[in-house]
Amino acid sequence: MARSLLSWTSRNPVADFDTIGRESALVFPDFARAPNIADHPDVYEQENEAIDPTGVLWRALRAEADWAGRTIVDLGCGTGFWLPRYAADPGTAVIGVEPDPDLRARAAARVTTPVLAGSAEHLPLEDGSVDVVHARFAYFFPPDCEPGLREVLRVLKPGGRLVVIDNDWRHGEFGALLSRSAWATAQGTADTTDEWWRRHAARRTEVMSSWRCRDAAELESVLRIEFPSDVVDQWLTAHPNRHELTYGYTLFTVTA
Repeated sequence: MARSLLSWTSRNPVADFDTIGRESALVFPDFARAPNIADHPDVYEQENEAIDPTGVLWRALRAEADWAGRTIVDLGCGTGFWLPRYAADPGTAVIGVEPDPDLRARAAARVTTPVLAGSAEHLPLEDGSVDVVHARFAYFFPPDCEPGLREVLRVLKPGGRLVVIDNDWRHGEFGALLSRSAWATAQGTADTTDEWWRRHAARRTEVMSSWRCRDAAELESVLRIEFPSDVVDQWLTAHPNRHELTYGYTLFTVTA
């Protein structure tokens, strides 16, 4: 099992910032650069703004593991878009973890909460130090995720929860686009994913939401950072002037 990368105090799971700075050049062996956000961070911001306009996903996440007044880790926090929303609950301690140094710098500039250099296999946190971990489209693409799961379980307190936010490949217009994208299927099939999480005693929850962009041009921009051009072209031809599509999520929750 991977161990902590940084030195910690006995009372606080977060290292001092001088130590974090010295570790910022670490290369994490499990890190795979995500071109959608890394190459297009501004468009990815628009994507995040379009996610879940009615809040159904957000309510489902809270039902799985309420983080209010607790310590929550956003694993693979990217540019830190969701960190302020977690921190809006009084008394909540929020920690971002991100392996990409460019994205981590954006996140750190956005919030006053700690944003640490780390990855799923290398969490810079003490054993049993956090209550909730969220991984939103980060790392957990079965069937080869055991090292990261072991590491998350190490840092969770007894009874703490990991909630993985994944795509629903079976339902919604976004799932249909995924099924037509050869590069995406390299992550594994829905059946493979479900079976892997079942073997690790995860609770599976389906949530149907949507993307709602400001206009059709914005939706097209967002689609083009997520899918091959031919797939996007076909969808746009069949759905002219759309600024919204249905989006299914699958949540996998593991209790420590």
